[in-house]
Amino acid sequence: MNSSTQTSEERPPLPPFTRESALIKIQAAEDGWNSRDPIRVSMAYTEDTLWRNRSTFLSGRAEVQEFLSGKWDREQDYRLRKWLWSFTDNRISVKFEYEYHDEIGQWYRAYGNEQWEFASNGLMQRREASINDIEIDATDRKFLWERN
Repeated sequence: MNSSTQTSEERPPLPPFTRESALIKIQAAEDGWNSRDPIRVSMAYTEDTLWRNRSTFLSGRAEVQEFLSGKWDREQDYRLRKWLWSFTDNRISVKFEYEYHDEIGQWYRAYGNEQWEFASNGLMQRREASINDIEIDATDRKFLWERN
């Protein structure tokens, strides 16, 4: 990513990452996504961020906001957990699970992996996510806490 496209925004912790700073980044991402606020979430990414989410490719914060708005309209009562898989320099990999239900009340659990690449200012410049969903019964839900 061209450093001239970065703004003066900064989101610590900054790369290069340690185990401790990677865990802080992951918790911040989990908290943000659990808010289901597309604007809040998008502010963790560079203006020109590049995403692959399943088979959808996005470019820039505006596309991310639009994508997330639609996602959380469809994926109701969304609750997410993320765990550290690995880290190095300016990259972090996580595994995650989330649960949601659709408009007719069918519950799902999604399993996935993400690879994150950060700009020097701590904003995520690239996100690649592979995700699979399975139907679950409401009685099989694991994530029962209230959202932020």
